[in-house]
Amino acid sequence: MHYQLTTLPNGLRIISQDMPSVRSIAIGCWVDTGSRDEAPAEAGASHFLEHLLFKGSEAWNARAISDAFDAIGARHNAFTSKEYTCYWARMRDADLQLGVEILSEMLQRPAFRPEEIDSERHVVLEEINMNEDDPTDVAHEQFVASLWNGHALAPPILGSKVSVTAMNRDVIRGYWARRYSPTSVVLAVAGRVDHDSVVAQVAEHFGDWEGTEQARQLATPKPNAGIGVRRRDTEQAHLVIGGPGLSRADERRFALTVTDHVLGGGMSSRLFHEIRETRGLAYAVHSFRLPFQDTGATAVYVGTTPNQAAEVVKLVRAEFDKLMESGLTQEELERAKGHVKGSLAISLEDASSRMNRIGRNELTGIEHLSVDEVVERVSSVTQDDVIEVARAAYRGPYVIGAVGPFDAADLEPLVA
Repeated sequence: MHYQLTTLPNGLRIISQDMPSVRSIAIGCWVDTGSRDEAPAEAGASHFLEHLLFKGSEAWNARAISDAFDAIGARHNAFTSKEYTCYWARMRDADLQLGVEILSEMLQRPAFRPEEIDSERHVVLEEINMNEDDPTDVAHEQFVASLWNGHALAPPILGSKVSVTAMNRDVIRGYWARRYSPTSVVLAVAGRVDHDSVVAQVAEHFGDWEGTEQARQLATPKPNAGIGVRRRDTEQAHLVIGGPGLSRADERRFALTVTDHVLGGGMSSRLFHEIRETRGLAYAVHSFRLPFQDTGATAVYVGTTPNQAAEVVKLVRAEFDKLMESGLTQEELERAKGHVKGSLAISLEDASSRMNRIGRNELTGIEHLSVDEVVERVSSVTQDDVIEVARAAYRGPYVIGAVGPFDAADLEPLVA
C-alpha cells in the first residue's frame, strides 16, 4: 500500500504516506465544507471561518499559534474552495505533536471573540477589494456565475461585501457547528511519519471530539448558455470561454487531462501556438478544468486587445471543433502523455504535494491510485478516447465571462 488509513471511533479519518528520505512532514486537516454549502445569509462563511480559526481558542490565541509555529521554523496556512477547506502546516518530523495539538484547538474550540470577528471582517473585505481589482479573477467569476446562475456553485468563495459585512457571530458559529465535526474531517500527513504514532497523537487530541456533520444537500446544477460582462475601460479584454465539463470522479478524466494539455496546457499547446505565436493576439492564453463532486466545467482564458476579442473567441471555438471532429495527432497524443506522466512524478517529490493528494482524494472519495497506476491509466488513453471526451467537455452550451470596454450584447453572437 502506498498509504495507510485509520478511522477513529468518532469518525475522524487519518491517512498518511511515509517518505523515509525526508526529514519534514506536512499535515493537513481537510474539512468537507465549502462555499456551495452556505445558505444565502452565510455567503462567504466558509472563507471567513478559515480566517477566524487562526484566531485560536481560549488556550491558544492567534499570537500563541504564530509564535509556536515560528519557534520551530514551520509554515502554516489554509485555503477554501467551493467544496472543501484545508488547514495545513509543514514542519520537522520531530514537531508533529505540536502541529496536531494546535490544529486540534483551532478546529474543535474556536473562541469566536467578537472583537476578533470585527477585526478580521475588515481583512476579508480588503481581500474582496483586492479580488475586484484583478480583472482576471473577475472574468473567471463572471464565467462561473453565468454558467451556473442561481446555483450554490455560482457565487464567489469570498462572498460579497454585503454578506460579509452583515455576518455576525451567531451566523458564523452556527455554520461552524453545522459543518465542522469529526465525521467531516480527514487528517492527512505525508513525510517522515510512522502511521501508528500519528494515529496515537491524533487520537489524544481529536479523540474526544463529538458530533456528526449535516449531509451536503447535493443539487446538480443545470448549465446555462450566456454571457457575464463586467464593463471596465481597460486596455486589455479578459475573456473566459467554455462550458460544462466532467465531474471529479469521471473515469474519462485521464483522457481529458491529456486533451486539455494539448489544447492549452503549455507553450506547445494549440492555443498558445495559434493565438500567441502565429497571430500575436495575446500574451496569456491557457485552458483549465473545474471539477466538482457532481459536475464540472472546461474553459479557456485569454487576455487580448478589446477590438480583437471577437477574433480570439472564434479561434478558441475553432480549436474546440477540431478536437471534437478529429481529436489529436499521434505525435500530440504521445507528447501529452509524456508531459502528464512527467509532471505527476515531479509534483510528488515533496511532502506537501503528497499530503494534498491523499487528503483531497480521501475527503472527496476519489480512488487512491499510486503513481504507477496513474501512469498506466494515462498510457492507455487512445485517439478514440480523446474524441469522446472532447465531445463531452467542449460541446457547450458556451458561456463567456469577460471584463473589458464592452457590453454583453457585443459578445452575444460569439456564443450562438
